[in-house]
Amino acid sequence: MHNHDLPPAQRGAGADQVLAGYLRKQAGDFLRGLRLHGESGADTHGAAEAARTLRRAGHRIRGTLHTFRPLLDPAWADQLRAELAWVSGVLAEEHACTARLARLLDALARLSGTQPVPAARTRSGGAGTAGPTEGSRAAGSPAEDGPTEGSRPAGSRAAGSRVGRGPAPEEAAAAPAAGRRGGLTVGGARAGALLERQLTLGRTRAHSAALQALGSSRFHAVADAVALLASEVPLAGTAAAPGAALAAHAEIAERRLHDAVTALPLARAARPYNAEALVHGLATASAGEAQDAPWHQVRHLLRLHAYAQEVLHAGCGTGPGRRLTTAGRTLDRHRDAAEAAAAAAAAARTPRIAPATAYALGVLHADQRHEVEAARFAFQRAWQEAPRGPDGPRDEHALAAP
Repeated sequence: MHNHDLPPAQRGAGADQVLAGYLRKQAGDFLRGLRLHGESGADTHGAAEAARTLRRAGHRIRGTLHTFRPLLDPAWADQLRAELAWVSGVLAEEHACTARLARLLDALARLSGTQPVPAARTRSGGAGTAGPTEGSRAAGSPAEDGPTEGSRPAGSRAAGSRVGRGPAPEEAAAAPAAGRRGGLTVGGARAGALLERQLTLGRTRAHSAALQALGSSRFHAVADAVALLASEVPLAGTAAAPGAALAAHAEIAERRLHDAVTALPLARAARPYNAEALVHGLATASAGEAQDAPWHQVRHLLRLHAYAQEVLHAGCGTGPGRRLTTAGRTLDRHRDAAEAAAAAAAAARTPRIAPATAYALGVLHADQRHEVEAARFAFQRAWQEAPRGPDGPRDEHALAAP
């Protein structure tokens, strides 16, 4: 990205003006989320929305401090970035447990054939053409817009097969869970009850940890630092450079993203159902993490690139870049499916569970790893849509955060 590529509204502004204005806005959003969280009281929906606002603003501040660190006071930027990472991690865990449980229970209902199947569906946040019909992935390739909610082939219903054994430890909780999900077969119902117990416990612990963190002196120090940021941004002497200095640092973030994408096995991901994402199966967590880590890193770098573009185009009113927004959403689904598969594998390693329960969890794990594969396929399709520049594909419009 060069100076002539900057938005007209930014070409005459100094890097300090643009950067400080963006950081002040994000700091204001963070403080607004903090106020809404304090006012939410027993309103769980309001508290969740406030936490989401806090996380979104915190992510943008962290990304900006990382990409444009040479233009800021480095010691201050590093300290605030680390503290915001702590806040984000604490606030994200409860939401992650809730979303993971819903995803796994929906998948169990779908695999057991008890979930109503709508004719067509679009992903949340998507626009335009409706997604593939439910069940279409059993016969064809993964949809371009990511994993579908469609049912698997009929053979997958073996997940709920019965085994003539006595009640397993989780059987007592299975009956109410089965009633809520339309009478799942025994293996699926027991698997759902086990997941519900484990992830609900995790969510409860995460909620307690978040409340404790929000009341701690450490969090109040972070809030004070962000409040100061809303009025004064500690800049380095070089921040008085022209706006082109921002473009130079944003280009570094863009190149890092392209380098990381180049290292991905996109040629294999371009073939639907190549089973690459199923390698390691129910192996140790470290093996699965090693396979997924490069994709998670690309997601992280794509977010940094998106935030850098937001800084460059702040106040210009440009819309999101469709290609990178789509790519970001597919990588979000990739992460969600990978983490859900890991949760299913962890539940399958619970001691003394019934064979039918273990089998249902194994089928569920494979289903989520297929969703990982579908997300990789969708990502490479979205990425190949990129317009070509002299240094490879690029999109220099302001982006909605993935």
